[in-house]
Amino acid sequence: MKKKNSTVQQKKVKFDNKYLKDLKIKKIYLTFKKQLYFQIKNAKFCIGVSGGPDSLALAFLGKMFSKEFNSKFIALIIDHNLRKQSGIEARKVKKILTEHKIRAKILTWKGKIPKSNIQFNARNIRYFLLNKECNKLNIKNLVLAHHEGDLIENFFIRLFRGSGLKGLSSLNIKRYSEDNTLNLIRPLINTKKSELIYISKKVFKFYLTDPSNFKEKFLRTRIRNYLDKFRLDGLDINKVKLTLSNLQSANESINFYKEKSIKNYARYLQRKSCFVSYDLFNYESKEVIFRTVSDIISKISDNYYPPRGKDVKNLITRIQSKKFKKSTLGKCIIEKTHNILIFRKEFGN
Repeated sequence: MKKKNSTVQQKKVKFDNKYLKDLKIKKIYLTFKKQLYFQIKNAKFCIGVSGGPDSLALAFLGKMFSKEFNSKFIALIIDHNLRKQSGIEARKVKKILTEHKIRAKILTWKGKIPKSNIQFNARNIRYFLLNKECNKLNIKNLVLAHHEGDLIENFFIRLFRGSGLKGLSSLNIKRYSEDNTLNLIRPLINTKKSELIYISKKVFKFYLTDPSNFKEKFLRTRIRNYLDKFRLDGLDINKVKLTLSNLQSANESINFYKEKSIKNYARYLQRKSCFVSYDLFNYESKEVIFRTVSDIISKISDNYYPPRGKDVKNLITRIQSKKFKKSTLGKCIIEKTHNILIFRKEFGN
């Protein structure tokens, strides 16, 4: 019986067998497989593809995984429409993936093209399109190509911006999307970028390079350059990762109490409105109050991202004042009636 199973498994990965003979690729795949299987077993999944070496390597690893475990997946290519050649590049990436028998679809942004905060807005566009398509396909798992370099860079970017615990620990192997409809999975978070470049060169003999990666006007580029200098001065990446692990553990603990707080003090009416007891503000810690209010506003307004932290804090300050009656934030109306707060979506949104 065991022999039969082994034969079936070999047949499933026949397309990728020649690459598994490369010990470097095999080692990366085995680590990837362990991480992804632990999170999704053999469930359907989508992956986000930009055309860079990280996401192309992810597409290849996803293909190997899908053949071994018979789990269907689709590569979603994002065309932000931010550059003239973006459409051409997206079609080229789709052609290459299709040639390697990887199912792919291009998601094109047709809304207003951002002129400022380009990287931030591009990220919002990317997650909006991915979230929308995953919901359309009724797929709950979105696999992303963030690697070790992204993990470290994101930590320092958030540190520069004065982020709190949630922001500093925002990149981990798995978390829920902001609207709680998707599992965001990053099985490559402990993989080095150089290893992903190796896979892309070996398998596809191609990858795109984003010109914004070299522009000093972007904070991420400057952080990347700082880190190169810090490494020369002895920066220990493993110690940074240990710090991140500790922060993520603390963040999970606070989220546990946030969920408990919502159960105790909030009642949703089909996500169109939410009734919240004022006891929330009397018996919970500041951070739990902050996350609870932020979470409720995000769900009621149907925004993928919650409102800015300082805006939520200002709202909480107003709510806790004796004169509070009504306010708006993030396309939500918040009203006080007796000992109850009512959160509902603004009309016309």
